Amino acid sequence: MLADAGHVVVVDDDASFRQMVVRYLEDHNMPTKPASNRTELNRHFTGTVPSLIILDLRLGQDDGLDLLREIRSHSDVPVIITTGHRPDEIDRIVGLELGADDYIVKPFSLRELLARVRAVLRRQEMGRVARTHDPERGGYRFDGWQLERRGRRLLDRGGTPVSLSKGEYALLLAFLEAPQRPLSREHLLQATRIHEDVFDRSIDVQVLRLRRKLETDPSKPRLIQTERGVGYTFALPVEPF
Repeated sequence: MLADAGHVVVVDDDASFRQMVVRYLEDHNMPTKPASNRTELNRHFTGTVPSLIILDLRLGQDDGLDLLREIRSHSDVPVIITTGHRPDEIDRIVGLELGADDYIVKPFSLRELLARVRAVLRRQEMGRVARTHDPERGGYRFDGWQLERRGRRLLDRGGTPVSLSKGEYALLLAFLEAPQRPLSREHLLQATRIHEDVFDRSIDVQVLRLRRKLETDPSKPRLIQTERGVGYTFALPVEPF
């Protein structure tokens, strides 16, 4: 285990909970360090930048959302937010809008937390590898379909090309780059804005159009599922090539 390299930081003001999470991740070969507030977290950015932050949104003196906003102002380190028992979804919605990579609601199992941490780190590594190659090479496979980045071609299960508008291509690419992860409407809107000639600002309309091309029954979607109050999730595994 490399000390201080690729470590996770657990930010929570509950000392016993913080210690339990740190110990569990350490026991699973994941270097982990604790922090109870903004000051302690900031110290972790003076040396080796953390590989991931687990951030509780209820930190007593500090507001977790403000802290997330501060992190995003200077770093793209992955952040998993933890939220409490609130009946509404405002915390996780705002957290995702501010740039959190995933969320988990307390109480949660440590096994689930570990799985989410590994999934976020895996997605980050896949993205890093993809950026080192020609961005127009390769593509993604899912449920028998294939999206080829070169030529922006979508092939159905029989290998037949399916036409995509620029907006539909950008939206599908955003989903395939972050599979099985809730994506906010704002995130998806930003993903489609980077492509010129995309004028439809309604993500819901674009999702509907994409479902009509991908889903066997668009009224009962299997691939692109609605996350109530959050946005959408591409629900199936994706294989980059």
